Amino acid sequence: MLHLILFSVFGLVCVAGAVNLLLQRHPINSALSLVVVMGSLAVEFLLLGAEFVAAIQVIVYAGAVMVLFVFVIMLLNAGVEEQTSGSRVAWLLGIPAVLAGMVIVCWALLERSDAGRAAIGALPGHPADIAQLLFHQFLLPFEVTSILVLIAIMGAVVLAARPESVERTKKEG
Repeated sequence: MLHLILFSVFGLVCVAGAVNLLLQRHPINSALSLVVVMGSLAVEFLLLGAEFVAAIQVIVYAGAVMVLFVFVIMLLNAGVEEQTSGSRVAWLLGIPAVLAGMVIVCWALLERSDAGRAAIGALPGHPADIAQLLFHQFLLPFEVTSILVLIAIMGAVVLAARPESVERTKKEG
């Protein structure tokens, strides 16, 4: 029963962080809300008995990827966005879609109330097996992803370059 309560509490924290992410006006605050979402997802993984995935969630996503997001946001000097009233279509279709999604999730939780009763560590996915897959079978996609992240960083640096510094570099060279 405690697992179900904790799962529900951290699920609500995750949803609240996601809503806060969308409602924030400043990009840094949105990125910090995303850290809350990723942290609560890590706790959800812990409650499901996936300790390795929870650790990876914290180390890779809440750590490295969010540092990259904050670095790019600060490098681009993103200010406050212009506030609009929103789209009528989003209001007319979005709210019923969110309510329908919540009903489906509640129904699934009540229908499958016996889920989550596996002992911790009893589920498949030993870290050695995951490492074998990641660094042997899926090594190429793993390295391609790291190259894409480097390209994104270089793109952010190019976009953030001030025009006067580029002209000064051209005159000096």
